[in-house]
Amino acid sequence: MSTATARTRQARRSPALAASLTGFMIAVLFIARRNWLRLLIWAAVLAAMIPVVYDSQQQAFPTQAARDAYAQVANTPAVAAMTGLPYAAGSLGGILVIKIWMTLAVALAFASVFLVTRNGRADEETGRTELLRASVLGRHAYSLANYAVASALSVVVGVLISVLCLAVFLPVTGSLLMGASIAGTGLAFVGISAICGQLSSTSRGANSLGVAVLAVFYFIRAGADLQSDGSSTTALSWFSPIGWAQNMRAFGEDNWWPLLALLALAMAGCALALLIETNRDLGMGLLPERRGAASASGFLTRPVGLALRLQRSSLLGWLAGAVVAGAFFGGVAKAMSTLLDPSNAWAQAFVGSTGNMLNGVLSIFVLFNGMLAGAFAVQCLSMASAEEASGRLEPQLAGALSRSGWLGAHVLVAALGSGLMLVIGGYLTGAASAGAASGSDLALASLAYWPAVLLILGLQLFLHGFVTRHGVSITWAVYGVSVMVAMFGELFSLSERAIKSTPFGAVPRLPAEAFSLTPLLVLIAIAVVLAGLGIRRFATRDIVQE
Repeated sequence: MSTATARTRQARRSPALAASLTGFMIAVLFIARRNWLRLLIWAAVLAAMIPVVYDSQQQAFPTQAARDAYAQVANTPAVAAMTGLPYAAGSLGGILVIKIWMTLAVALAFASVFLVTRNGRADEETGRTELLRASVLGRHAYSLANYAVASALSVVVGVLISVLCLAVFLPVTGSLLMGASIAGTGLAFVGISAICGQLSSTSRGANSLGVAVLAVFYFIRAGADLQSDGSSTTALSWFSPIGWAQNMRAFGEDNWWPLLALLALAMAGCALALLIETNRDLGMGLLPERRGAASASGFLTRPVGLALRLQRSSLLGWLAGAVVAGAFFGGVAKAMSTLLDPSNAWAQAFVGSTGNMLNGVLSIFVLFNGMLAGAFAVQCLSMASAEEASGRLEPQLAGALSRSGWLGAHVLVAALGSGLMLVIGGYLTGAASAGAASGSDLALASLAYWPAVLLILGLQLFLHGFVTRHGVSITWAVYGVSVMVAMFGELFSLSERAIKSTPFGAVPRLPAEAFSLTPLLVLIAIAVVLAGLGIRRFATRDIVQE
């Protein structure tokens, strides 16, 4: 009797499970169609970094002696904390891992968090999920399709990275592991962000929770690497999925088995998220929203105060990143300058024609500070697009608040926040450079990139007014191209005019080059014109909701 009962229950569960997944492929196609440009940009930008970085390091370290010298510099606490243990720093593959692996892995983790939240919690928050489920779409079909599309991005990026590593004739096993370890990191954070979307009731909360978990795991990995002896792994690194992926050690020991742990975390996270979804109300999260104050302060009732409150967590996170980056850049500046041969064509292209190699290295680190500030500004202003798309803008405009006043508040937070990042990052780069430069000098040098950041913001405002739906994606694409040209334009044999025509390339590379006010004024003028056109168009066009 018990066996028959069990079979009956199983028979009932199977149709119920099948019904909950009805329309899965349609949901996959819908999500892919809606996010194709984002997916394309993420995959193309991340994969393209492999040949660019490999070519630059091949020219910078053409001999084994040069690579061995780099290995000595890489075996320092600052490098270990930022990029991981230098377990194979004497080989071209090992140098590639040191230079780009952590950046690609963390960037793909960010992409997983944002993509899963955008098509999961954000759609549920705006009511799109309820509308889709009102038809024949199964209860779990949309969520599972969301996880599948985000996972597909990680897999595609991993495959592209492996193929490009093979294309530059790196070892086969190491190339496959390089792509697999980065893809595994992205997959693990698909599972983590899936759970975050079930815990939080808002997309902002889900993104913040996912980024906070990513930051915790990153700092656990950094702490573990700081405690390690040489290139040996400490037990603490196994408490972070980033540490798991790093311990696959592409082009070194070539360990495959940590990939199984990453895949298990991804599947367990998605399965747990689906289980939670079964037992909660649509639109609600497991974690209750914290009650706010009974009355808002006078500052919070103003557009700038509200925009700053919405961006508070993001701003603090980016400022912390500027602090860490500035300290790291200053800590390795002298060591890097001693490695680069001024007669090397790559070094000349990378740090300019200055006779002072140390100033050339510092100018590159100042450029990095500018790029970080630019990324923050784009991400910060993207909140305005998200507020409009989610439908939260219309209630704010129902009162006396003007459109230009609302948008101007978001612009002000993005502009001032990026300027503060530049000053902090530049000052710490100088302060940590062991007397190579003063903090105040490099703070001013970093601030010279503020007009370039403002131009990117001006372009984003223009696109927000005229190309609403794809404005953020196009802005990220323009930002990425500008960064690549400014960093590697001479290596690509681009003309100086082509390099100077990009926002970051137009800024004089201080302290290696002489200061010139003219290009900064031109950048500001273009930024003002673009921003003015965008704000004027926004004031007259229809509000667009997704």
